Amino acid sequence: MSTMNISLPESLKSFVDEQVIQHGYGTSSEYVRELIRKDADAKHLRSLLLQGAASTAAAPVDVSYFSALRERVQKHARG
Repeated sequence: MSTMNISLPESLKSFVDEQVIQHGYGTSSEYVRELIRKDADAKHLRSLLLQGAASTAAAPVDVSYFSALRERVQKHARG
């Protein structure tokens, strides 16, 4: 694992220390890694949403679409 040092003003360091204690992180590094993972996940989700918004609809989303979807789910649930 690589090491990265960051400088924080005392107010942010105190905030990080509080978050570590309140949320049960073992170290401030664990807290920062979690923030970075959440940010990466949010960016990935945004990318997927934008791709979906830019794509063309494969079928109209109407009553028959949801009926067919419901039937597939019920069939899958029955085994």
